[in-house]
Amino acid sequence: MNFADTLKTLPEVTGDKIVLTDATGVEVATIANAPGTAGSFQVYAHLARQYGAIDAEAAAEGLAIFAEHTEDASLQPGRHPNIDRLIAILATGAPLSARVI
Repeated sequence: MNFADTLKTLPEVTGDKIVLTDATGVEVATIANAPGTAGSFQVYAHLARQYGAIDAEAAAEGLAIFAEHTEDASLQPGRHPNIDRLIAILATGAPLSARVI
């Protein structure tokens, strides 16, 4: 299944953005619920709800959800920062907390 089709199966999430923080509580990123990032917002919100945080297991699921975009991100680092972040979490095991606001 491609990203667009998988995205339609995820529960709807309301909020303006998702804030990601590291283990020390430092904000490392925000993902707006806006055109261009709404899909990433929905994926990260789903992962946070499902796993309680964005850990290695959640990152693996997120990469599967992003489907064809995951391969593109692997070939072109920096092009998809929200996917790059999941790849880094999977590689390092360092989880992020996520809060929808």
